[in-house]
Amino acid sequence: MAQHEGPVVDLNVDLGEGFGRWSLVDDVALLDLVSSANVACGFHAGDPSLLRRVCEAAAARGVAVGAHVAYRDLVGFGRRYVAASRTELRDDVVYQVGALDACARAAGTRVAYVKPHGALYNRIVHDEVHAAAVVDAVVDLGATLPLMGLPGSAVLRLAADLGVRKLTEAFGDRGYRPDGTLVPRGRPGAVISDPTLVAARVVRLATDGVVDASDGSPVRAAVDSVCVHSDTPGALDVLRAVRTALDDTGVLVRPAVQVAR
Repeated sequence: MAQHEGPVVDLNVDLGEGFGRWSLVDDVALLDLVSSANVACGFHAGDPSLLRRVCEAAAARGVAVGAHVAYRDLVGFGRRYVAASRTELRDDVVYQVGALDACARAAGTRVAYVKPHGALYNRIVHDEVHAAAVVDAVVDLGATLPLMGLPGSAVLRLAADLGVRKLTEAFGDRGYRPDGTLVPRGRPGAVISDPTLVAARVVRLATDGVVDASDGSPVRAAVDSVCVHSDTPGALDVLRAVRTALDDTGVLVRPAVQVAR
């Protein structure tokens, strides 16, 4: 196979975020468009049968499975802060990764990386205690799982200090503040759902490593992976536009972490 000489990007999406008879999105349709799937682990969404089905569909498509660990917050979809000690949060993360990896193994694949979700993801940008808890969990699991997070975050700094591989991430469908952090959900400009705009942002991230902040200033974001959320309005149309734009621009979409069998 000829070596690809152009830009390469990992395109990831959050999946498995239904529960029982309730479904958020068409997980399989989205899996056809991405290279990595951040799969819920039961704490903010996801039941065992759903998680196994998503892992099976991901394995069939060569899509990497990431453990989308969260605060214990089903009612709030993991978007509310939960006070927990470092030990409690460490054990919650270990539990979630272990549960998803069992589903992945049964489906013929493995968990390839860990990516925190929602309030936990944003909290560990600055919160040293909860960031350390997440890193503790990865180290306890063998420190072989890469950890995905926001560039410059406390969790990635602590991960690097302990020899855990870090994966930096940007968001095509979320607003940025000039300091590189995300505009909090619920505020104007927090979520971007126009397919053409999101596609242009993702292409620019993949080719130039830059995204525009809410005030129009450029934010440097040379990253390993780009995310589009599955609960962004019209997510399927958004991701179709993103994938078409990447393909048309000559950007190769592939997992940031090799898919294990």
